[in-house]
Amino acid sequence: MKNKFIKQITVFLCFLMFNTSYAVAYTLGKEQKSVDEYKYNITMKRDLLCLMMAYPEYISGVEKGKDDKVYIVTKSGRRIIYDDKRHKSFNEKLNNADLQDMLEQVYPLFNNGKLMEENFDPGRIRVYSLFKEVYGDSKKQVEKKLVRTRCGYGYCAFNGNNNASQSLENAMKEIVNLTQRNKNMYSYVFPTMGTFNYRLISGTNQLSVHSFGIAIDFATSKWDYWRWANKEQGQKRLNSYPKEIVEIMERNNFIWGGKWGHFDIMHYEYRPELIIKAKYFSTEPSKDKPWYEGVNYDDENIKEYIKLIDKVIG
Repeated sequence: MKNKFIKQITVFLCFLMFNTSYAVAYTLGKEQKSVDEYKYNITMKRDLLCLMMAYPEYISGVEKGKDDKVYIVTKSGRRIIYDDKRHKSFNEKLNNADLQDMLEQVYPLFNNGKLMEENFDPGRIRVYSLFKEVYGDSKKQVEKKLVRTRCGYGYCAFNGNNNASQSLENAMKEIVNLTQRNKNMYSYVFPTMGTFNYRLISGTNQLSVHSFGIAIDFATSKWDYWRWANKEQGQKRLNSYPKEIVEIMERNNFIWGGKWGHFDIMHYEYRPELIIKAKYFSTEPSKDKPWYEGVNYDDENIKEYIKLIDKVIG
């Protein structure tokens, strides 16, 4: 009788422990899901704000479709999806990116002097429908938007839309001043190796950013590109590269291929959305601060973007 009673108590206690553990795990799971959803929504809001700040003349709004998916809407009426909710490998993101994929990796404004991890390539994942909307959706259309741009000691063709040409001109003016103060800097920049070139990226079916007239290659070395050099050679080139040049380009909304795992040290491209995100939203959101903390809320345009995003996303 005594043994039977002990057995019943043991079974009861095991049952109680199992249900308690299940309840705790379930509660923790729900809490984690809630935290993940919060971070996802805040990150989405921030990404949308970065895009609207970066392309003010081209993005007119944000909307949520019947499928509950979020889109940016351009002034021409084009809808570009933020997140298609598909799980993708790195190569799939390169070949078929949505806006969330494009902005997922935060471009590092700091300089640690080391090559990045292999697939850390902020900026290489691109949404071509956005670029085509802003800079031209064919070779002929892009060519119409190219303007003669002062590029150091000469001129180059660069896209006049979205302040791209003016930003390059401003950067090159600073770089010329830098090279005049420090002659050693000159050979890292000049002669420049090209801007507009309507072509595919080597080994892919994707257009190079040079096709849109928003990229420039500075003076090149045989160790500049990941297809030409191994990591040790790339690191040696990186060690000698002047951070002052990089900082000037970044101040003018250009990202640098030297901060990619698939390094492209001669390469700079005009990507204001990535620089804006790096400036204001490089850290995870905090619940005790507004999601847009850091941007200039006194700017009327930014204030309207924030109101619109909050209205659509909630």
